[in-house]
Amino acid sequence: MANTKDLENKKEFVFGRENYKYLILGLILLMVGFLLMAGGGSDDPDVFSYSLFNFQRLVLSPLLIIAGFVVEFFAIMKRPK
Repeated sequence: MANTKDLENKKEFVFGRENYKYLILGLILLMVGFLLMAGGGSDDPDVFSYSLFNFQRLVLSPLLIIAGFVVEFFAIMKRPK
């Protein structure tokens, strides 16, 4: 009976310190990816802006967002030491 009380009183975090570092890194990658994708609209609706189709919005930003989700998945699935 004493063993169950010891287990109940012992409080631990769900993730280890390293997991939280990876979670923060993943969130930073996601934020940077979404920030790079935002903006670039034209002030005048009659003028078309070709900046919508640049490398930053079509390639770099989606890659950063996917990398952020991969890092988040890894951070959640990694077992703490």
